[in-house]
Amino acid sequence: MPVTVLLVDDEPLVRAGLRAVLEAQPDIEVVGEAADGAAVIPLVRQLRPDVVAMDVRMPLMDGIEATRAVLRTVDRPPKILVVTTFENDEYVYEALRAGADGFLLKRARPAEIVHAVRLIAEGESLLFPASVRQLAAEYGDDGGNRAARAVMERAALTDREGEVLRLMARGLSNAEIAGQLIVGTETVKSHVSAILAKLGARDRTQAVIAAYESGFVAPG
Repeated sequence: MPVTVLLVDDEPLVRAGLRAVLEAQPDIEVVGEAADGAAVIPLVRQLRPDVVAMDVRMPLMDGIEATRAVLRTVDRPPKILVVTTFENDEYVYEALRAGADGFLLKRARPAEIVHAVRLIAEGESLLFPASVRQLAAEYGDDGGNRAARAVMERAALTDREGEVLRLMARGLSNAEIAGQLIVGTETVKSHVSAILAKLGARDRTQAVIAAYESGFVAPG
């Protein structure tokens, strides 16, 4: 089955460019488009895309609010890939905090766009971990977030789960973590599932953000 994608951007040329790049791939299908975040929820419910590629800045409802709305109101919500003009943008970090699974620059090369959609859909690795770390260092609370610290303390991760979370923050995939720790991939998947459950995180991106915000992992 192809990865299905909904494109959300107020610039028709951006949507056309993304559609051209993605639909050139045999395993990716663009199932719809929208010009503003306000239109996302009905389209997600109608089309059930695997991934929403969404501009972070739009006139009526931006990508941050649209992300929150989708995750709050849609059962089995899609992965959300925020599309942005600027890499070092507080809006991007707020979108990640709100629940977005990763971000993509509008100037990215076609191969990077395709890779980002596939990686987000698979959910087994962190997209652009160095950039996420940089955003957390600049805009995050760097261990000063009391709520995040409380969540991390209540999670009471085991030593091995802590190791896995630190490797997740470095952007390692499940297979790479397995190789690093000399364990099976299924064992890593079990650890990742336990980490997400304990932290109440939707995916590994949210778990890593929580790790940075709580000070469990230093973003610097």
